[in-house]
Amino acid sequence: MPQKQLLPPAEVEIAADLTTDQMVKVGFEVVQQKGLCLTCHTIGKAGGALRFPDLAGVGDRAKTRKPGFDDIHYLAESLYHPDAFIVPGFNPGMPTINKPPIGLTDKEILCVIAWLQSLGGTPSVTMTTKLPDQSRGLRRVQSTGHPRNRRRAWCCCA
Repeated sequence: MPQKQLLPPAEVEIAADLTTDQMVKVGFEVVQQKGLCLTCHTIGKAGGALRFPDLAGVGDRAKTRKPGFDDIHYLAESLYHPDAFIVPGFNPGMPTINKPPIGLTDKEILCVIAWLQSLGGTPSVTMTTKLPDQSRGLRRVQSTGHPRNRRRAWCCCA
């Protein structure tokens, strides 16, 4: 069977003064390359089995997906703590993307959030947006979703 050699993606320097529009472009590049997001997520797929939620319209859905969360905090939690909230109908399994093997930086994650907001919404995140401290102040919360998937998970924002 033919083998394909995968090399680590080249590190991209992300300027601290990117505009939100520039962040959307960088975020899409991260999603396609280093983030490997489109390995499991789709954009606009109609019908059929999906491994993880389709991302079309997520910018709008994120505003109301989890009570008490705005879109930025919901998307940040979904990336930093993917098992804290499981979308009903799906199983857990998304990796924590700021840890190996993916290892996105906080700047890359801000850009990914900008891109996600652009899918059905208006990006409002900036390079100076302060996300909740992802390493401190975590408390236990109950995950939601399919009953067999419910379990205790760490969450920084609940």
